[in-house]
Parts: sequence; C-alpha cells; structure tokens
Amino acid sequence: MKNRNWIDWGKKAGIRAVKTVAQAAIAGIGTAMAMGQVDWKYVLSAAALAGVLSLLTSVAGIPEVETTEGE
Repeated sequence: MKNRNWIDWGKKAGIRAVKTVAQAAIAGIGTAMAMGQVDWKYVLSAAALAGVLSLLTSVAGIPEVETTEGE
C-alpha cells in the first residue's frame, strides 16, 4: 500500500486542477467566440467539470508527489 503526504498531494492536485480549469475555460471561450457568442454558463460548467475530473484523475497518482512503500 502506498503512503502519501496528503498535504503535498492536495497542493499539487489543486494546482493541476486550477490549470485544467483555466485551459478548459480558454478553450470554451475560444470556441464560443468563433461561433459568435459566448455562453458563460456553458464555459463555467465545462471548466468546473474539467477541474473535478482533474482531481479525480489525480487520485490515481501524481508523478510530482513521492510515495513511500509501507506496510
């Protein structure tokens, strides 16, 4: 079983999630502007979903966080 430094994991997973939210928002805004109108509800909901998915993906492991093999 892997032991994690949960505070370190939380910080790094949070940073990844914020970056993912920003990327999703930029993509949503760019796509919507190309179509002529930005639907802010769509952009915000897609960005929030991307952040949640990023956190869930981070549960599987983040390369930046060292793990120690324990009992």
